[in-house]
Amino acid sequence: MNAKPAYAFIGLGHLGANLAACLVRQGFTVYAVDRDPARAEKLVGLGAIAMASPAEAAHTAGNAITCLPSPAVSEAVLAGPDGLIEGLPECGTWIEMSTNGRDEIVRLAGIASEHGIRTLECPVTGGVHLAAEGKITALVGAEAADLEAHRRAIEAMCARVFHMGPIGSAAVIKVITNMLAFIHLQATSEALMLAKKGGLDLAQAFHAIAASSGTSFVHETEGQLILNGSYDIDFTMDLALKDLGFALAMGREWGSPLRLAELVNATFEKGKAVYGGGAQSPMIAQLLEDETGVDLRAPGFPAKLQPVAGNGRGGSL
Repeated sequence: MNAKPAYAFIGLGHLGANLAACLVRQGFTVYAVDRDPARAEKLVGLGAIAMASPAEAAHTAGNAITCLPSPAVSEAVLAGPDGLIEGLPECGTWIEMSTNGRDEIVRLAGIASEHGIRTLECPVTGGVHLAAEGKITALVGAEAADLEAHRRAIEAMCARVFHMGPIGSAAVIKVITNMLAFIHLQATSEALMLAKKGGLDLAQAFHAIAASSGTSFVHETEGQLILNGSYDIDFTMDLALKDLGFALAMGREWGSPLRLAELVNATFEKGKAVYGGGAQSPMIAQLLEDETGVDLRAPGFPAKLQPVAGNGRGGSL
């Protein structure tokens, strides 16, 4: 078997750091870059090599992975000063694991192609807690040969890999999965409040819902954070609104009504106005708590997400 390829990894936030750590643990050489050098230094302790810029890391590795907060940041890392285009060799591969709209990733892949760089879009879904264990799900848009060339690295980070089609197709399904997750988040918030108002024990109500036809991955995971009161999913109101914006734009373009998504988007807009764009996305449940004067606390639930045994479904990240 050929030696494992090396990768520059740019973007070491909550999600990216866990993905990069999985690569290191599986024996891949990782050249780590983040605008906060302290994040790269944390990976050095696992065996990664910190680098000064995307261009330097990409030149050294020959391939690059990005996990970034927005298409604008992805474009800056790809084509800006000291970006990937300056460092990647011709026929090098850029694996984009950020969440983008379809038009954005198609455009960015076109820019990369003009410089002889191959693009593989690979957003992930399932949550940061699953990324930490290498159990998150990959959604891939790429030529089949490009996927096979980098399958070992993707499978080192992700337990399940779905090849959705050419560039742009993974963006569509990722936006759809996130849209569903935000709808489920509002639904479980309202369900838990109704249970509380109905005089039920909230812990027992949570478990009954989890065992019912009305359950969801979001209820079983983020619902616990609501009941704990931490709301700490490592995913913000701003990120939720970005992804809902992608979904609503697709719906308008393709003439597909998204009535629930529009309602949930309005809820997140209100949440941002009240708590700020950096607030945790499950705090939309706190909007209900503030409105009713009733909290949704119950004992025995964790402050951080925990894996749900036997549940391989994708979630909100």
